[in-house]
Amino acid sequence: MSTVTREQVYEKVTSMMAEMFDLDKAKITPESKFEDLDLTSIDAIDLVVELQQFTGKKVNEDGLKKVRTVGDIVALVEDHLQGAPMPVA
Repeated sequence: MSTVTREQVYEKVTSMMAEMFDLDKAKITPESKFEDLDLTSIDAIDLVVELQQFTGKKVNEDGLKKVRTVGDIVALVEDHLQGAPMPVA
């Protein structure tokens, strides 16, 4: 089983966000916050559903509460893909 790199996860997450929310991919950075991208909590839920399909695993709600930036999402997905337990509050 091949290991997915952080760059591959970042590429997937940003592509997904650009497509789902009609965003300019060039404006999505690891430091981008949901508010900066004019995304709502409903948008975040939609993204989580897509990420769960991508990883094939359920995303822990406690881990999601700590997500503030695109980089946080990438780290969460990367940990998830590597089989690490999702962070608990």
